[in-house]
Amino acid sequence: MKVRTRFAPSPTGNLHIGSIRTALYSWLFARHHNGKFILRIEDTDLSRSESISINSIVNGLKWLGLDWDEGPYFQTQRLHRYKEVINIMLEKGDAYICVCSCEKLEEVRLKQIEKGYKPRYPGTCRNLKIINMLNQNYVIRFKNPLSGKVVFQDKIRGEISFDNSELDDLIIQRSNGMPTYNFCVVVDDLDMKITHVIRGEDHINNTPRQINILKSLDFKIPIYAHLSMILDEEGHKISKRKNAINILEYCKNGFLPEALLNYIIRLGWSCGDKEIFNISEMKELFNLKSIGKSSSTVNIKKLLWMNKYYINNLPLNYIANLLKNYMKKQNINIKNGPDLESLVKLFRSRYHTLKEITESCRYFYEEFNFFNKTAVEQYFTIQNCCILEECYERMKKLFIWDNFNISIIINDISQHIKITKKEINMILRVSITGNIHSPSISSVIDLIGKDKTLLRIKKAINYIKNL
Repeated sequence: MKVRTRFAPSPTGNLHIGSIRTALYSWLFARHHNGKFILRIEDTDLSRSESISINSIVNGLKWLGLDWDEGPYFQTQRLHRYKEVINIMLEKGDAYICVCSCEKLEEVRLKQIEKGYKPRYPGTCRNLKIINMLNQNYVIRFKNPLSGKVVFQDKIRGEISFDNSELDDLIIQRSNGMPTYNFCVVVDDLDMKITHVIRGEDHINNTPRQINILKSLDFKIPIYAHLSMILDEEGHKISKRKNAINILEYCKNGFLPEALLNYIIRLGWSCGDKEIFNISEMKELFNLKSIGKSSSTVNIKKLLWMNKYYINNLPLNYIANLLKNYMKKQNINIKNGPDLESLVKLFRSRYHTLKEITESCRYFYEEFNFFNKTAVEQYFTIQNCCILEECYERMKKLFIWDNFNISIIINDISQHIKITKKEINMILRVSITGNIHSPSISSVIDLIGKDKTLLRIKKAINYIKNL
């Protein structure tokens, strides 16, 4: 059997971590078995579908490297096919026209609830041969079996069984002529020869209805695997229309696709105690048997830890290139400062994201207009102005500009005027970066370069004198 999986989001909200886990598991299962991964956009809900959500889906998958072999298919471009299948089902007697009004159905529903029954369609039009539909509102319903059970083996949850008596005759075409979700899914899976359906547990109740429609069309039933929910840090179910973070926000916040995929695969799947997986290992090791039944909770601290791991362990030139693209989006001109590989080497052990690195090293490429207020009060004194003037004169005469010789100057001044190197470093740090935090100041001065360093020391000296 040639494995064929699909990722079939509806474009009605953000593509979030839960959606991406479904896509990732489906993609990995297909890649592990040398199968095909299909992208399908389920956009028949015209009132809620948005083009911006479609772009989010496509761009999010591309950013993460989850490439698809077929698609994207759009359900709104397959309406003729759904109509064709509905007509076949009507002719076979597996579907029927229903003219019950919404008011009548609501009246029946309230009476069922009042008597303690499960609300369901009573089958009023099930055996009527309604043909002439001129000037009437109607829907088309699937004629669900009245007896027996729907039993399927879920690859995560084991055997799941539903009584057909609990399933009513669901609508497969609305009164506006649009086919419904549960029906379109079946026709799509049939036409696209889907062998394995990996999706969230919120679809379990849809599965028996879809299986019965598949049986009526004489199609082989796919293998199902229903994933447990992912909860946010407060323990709430992630909802794409409420509390979900668009997956592309992680890109904007400086997360690496490798880190995000590694984090997401562990939200429900495990391989012993192993934490770090590259893409090749994911493809080789992934299987459905190792997916747990319990829900998973997003932990941003764990994600940040993993992102920092990848920043520190992926090749230096690769991280530098990612940082280059990130800085470009922040309108930072990297031609105005040091080589990015040198910068990454200096900064990557200190920060968790590309965003943090970028915000912390702007002073290499851009002039700052303000010094840290607290630092000014502590370090910008008349006495320290003399220290800055000494540093300026010594560095101005420095012939070989490198970390080693800059450190010698700082050490000499420390011994000469009997002040700790730590204090000199802080005075220079505030003068050259505008703030109180940075890597080794001699390394920073080395990368900033002689001209820019001298200008900033002079700027600090003048600032102190003006105070």
